[in-house]
Amino acid sequence: MVTSTEKKRILIVDDALTTLEVLQRNLKSKGFQIYTAQNVANAIKILESISIDLVITDYKMPKVSGLDLIKHVRENFKNSEVMMITGYASVEGAVNAVKTGAEEYLAKPFTDEELFSAVRRTLDKLNLRRAGQEQIQKKPSGMYGLIGESVAIQKIFSEIVKAASISATVLITGESGTGKELVARAIHYCHKLASTPFVPVNCGGIPEGLLESELFGYVKGAFTGATETRAGFFQTADGGTIFLDEVSNTSLSMQAKLLRVLQNKEICMVGSSRPQNVNVRVIAATNKNLLGLVKKGDFREDLYYRLNVITIDIPPLRERNDDILLLTHNFVAKFADEFSKSIPQFSDNTLKVLKNYYWPGNVRELENVIQRLVAMTDSEVIEAADLPSIMRFSAFRKTGLNRTLAEVEAEHISNVLTAMDGNKTKAAELLGIDRKTLREKLKRYSLSDKL
Repeated sequence: MVTSTEKKRILIVDDALTTLEVLQRNLKSKGFQIYTAQNVANAIKILESISIDLVITDYKMPKVSGLDLIKHVRENFKNSEVMMITGYASVEGAVNAVKTGAEEYLAKPFTDEELFSAVRRTLDKLNLRRAGQEQIQKKPSGMYGLIGESVAIQKIFSEIVKAASISATVLITGESGTGKELVARAIHYCHKLASTPFVPVNCGGIPEGLLESELFGYVKGAFTGATETRAGFFQTADGGTIFLDEVSNTSLSMQAKLLRVLQNKEICMVGSSRPQNVNVRVIAATNKNLLGLVKKGDFREDLYYRLNVITIDIPPLRERNDDILLLTHNFVAKFADEFSKSIPQFSDNTLKVLKNYYWPGNVRELENVIQRLVAMTDSEVIEAADLPSIMRFSAFRKTGLNRTLAEVEAEHISNVLTAMDGNKTKAAELLGIDRKTLREKLKRYSLSDKL
């Protein structure tokens, strides 16, 4: 029943002694530390002397009502939650209670289970808000831009340190937006050769016809437009690290050339027959299953094993949601400073949505959402209504085992496209399909008109 390891303190305020005794007995049996008061004045004295987690107050009491107490608690004891109980139940009373700041509203008579459930929900919200406040007060811990305190990310930190202690080739795997380049940079800058070059290359962003010349350079006259000899990324990274992002997007012929670099530590510039030695550490990354591509014949097996000396698999954000609040605060502070705005706060419901959302675009999507919120929200508190609609409504979608495969696929495709801001190329990469297949699925599920 108790929602955290510490013993929660509950203050019950009711002018009916019988009600006080019943509530005190029932809640005490669940492990809570209970305080009681028969009027608002005594309740305030207790609040001023003891740190109370939850106030449960009656609605109608002599002289000062429960609504006045709720308002006082909200204005003066922001680290406490409030519930209202009443024997005079009405829609108007419930609305007033919620507007004033009560998290729960119970009409008498109520069952023990109804009471316990309401208390549990209210304390869960309190714990979430306190966790958010702790993250805000805490300096983000991390490594070269990687932030987190979850078990999953701490494991990544440990693997980074081990990989940095040697010069072996590293393969980083993980979904789009998980921070593969940040991990690569951390490995490089944790190494004793941190002062040497770190050269990132997006293999998927360079046309196949240009990739060879970009990687290995070219000599004057090698092709039309080659008016001078130019070094490639491997020569630029000589003595340091080259990061081959989305290495799975390279052709089989390019893979053969990369294999030669790994085997012989030499490259050959386009238009030249003379090999050049390069001393480069290779770190590669992919969001695809390379072994699956090997079995399909789309990726060279020998290159796969050359790359897969040390493997670091980065978990998606949904598997390390303990880090979401910490990341959120980091991004809020970053963009508030960038936009010269004060740092906004987040409502309890907003924090709940952020923690429970699936995050198909991972940390990149979270960063984009926070950037948009800080830029576009003028109020001091960001409410759930300020979040993108896909995040607000995902909790109300049809779930469970009663959905068809087509329904699940259509929803997932829609989520990924929204997370990628409608970019079909990035969405197709994340989904593990090509653009043609994505277009066919959008047409089949009539998603194009909805995006």
